[in-house]
Amino acid sequence: MPEGIEAIVADVGIGRCVHALTSVLVPRYARFAGETMSFTEEACIRSAAGSNGRCWRVLVSVRQQLAPQTVRIDQHGRPRHSGDYRHFVRRRTVLKLPLLLGTGLTLTQVPRAAAEQSRWSPDRANRWYQAQAWPVGANYITSNAINQLEMFQADTFDPRRIDAELGWARLHGLNTVRVFLHDQLWAQDSQGFQTRLAQFVTIAARHRIKPLFVIFDSCWDPFPKPGRQRAPRPGVHNSGWVQSPGAEHLDDLDYRRTLLNYVTGVLNQFRTDDRVLGWDLWNEPDNPARVYSRVERKDKQERVADLLSLAFGWARSVDPCQPLTSGVWDGEWGDSQRRSTITNIQLDNSDVVTFHCYDEPTAFEARIAELSPLGRPILCTEYLARTPGHTVDGVLALTTRHHRGAIN
Repeated sequence: MPEGIEAIVADVGIGRCVHALTSVLVPRYARFAGETMSFTEEACIRSAAGSNGRCWRVLVSVRQQLAPQTVRIDQHGRPRHSGDYRHFVRRRTVLKLPLLLGTGLTLTQVPRAAAEQSRWSPDRANRWYQAQAWPVGANYITSNAINQLEMFQADTFDPRRIDAELGWARLHGLNTVRVFLHDQLWAQDSQGFQTRLAQFVTIAARHRIKPLFVIFDSCWDPFPKPGRQRAPRPGVHNSGWVQSPGAEHLDDLDYRRTLLNYVTGVLNQFRTDDRVLGWDLWNEPDNPARVYSRVERKDKQERVADLLSLAFGWARSVDPCQPLTSGVWDGEWGDSQRRSTITNIQLDNSDVVTFHCYDEPTAFEARIAELSPLGRPILCTEYLARTPGHTVDGVLALTTRHHRGAIN
């Protein structure tokens, strides 16, 4: 263990100590290529029984500076004050773990996709899907915003425009919208961001529209900056869209706590709120953003793969009533042996399967066939390319026939 981590754990049981270790200390202090660290009660029991003979006594301090006071906003926009982990480190009481566990906790290395152990069963996922109206909608950003930051920052958030535009969406039969968020909205003003997010969900619910929120995104500009956004460049597609997190934060271990708080804070706000359709944890995580290839990180995919697994784990810790997903968009999907590392993480951890496809109708239908053997609900969360004959009418006819959701 790194120096400076003392033996102090509150007397609240192993489970929460485990959560603090894996979510805060390990991401901050450890770098493991292709692996995350797991502190599990099962591992502790194996260690106490002496099954592997290599046990470490892990004495952990959940330092108060790692648990700053935060303000949580509930689903109705009301502030609730609490500490990240301080709420369960009330008394700096020494708990001698070896007395409870014999030889103490073991440090167990597990694959990146270990979060899949607690994902929904296919039966639960299908029961959830049957309880929803047929999901049909669009990716949505307010018409005056160039990107995620401009849509939700305090100076440019526009509830009246959102109300009008979602009203038009409902008038045309849409019942869901896919909406992109950003980690810097949380880092900049978490309380204000949650208040505005609560407003958005309330407005959407008024129109009987359920948002599917996107947490992270690997597409377009890798250098997002909060505050005033640049003006659009006429004729340039997505000229102001930004990645989340930005390139400088992909392996920034000090910033990782912000990412953790962002994921768990937003999901906790709506964890029991059925006005929200679900959580799309990462948009096209392995997209190389070729327009920005000169400035993209060369190790982007490796760093994103590590963070994607962590993001699923952080989201799982909240235990939301809505499903988690991350949409596949490229490469092989049907054969797990031929999938990319990131595609395997996505498909092995998603409660419901989502995908993107801009191909002609025959190829679109083939993509559905690739994913159908997984036995889970399937939603297409990006489509529409008129040049190859990929139209709203054509795609909706296909998704209706196959009982799949569609968001253009």
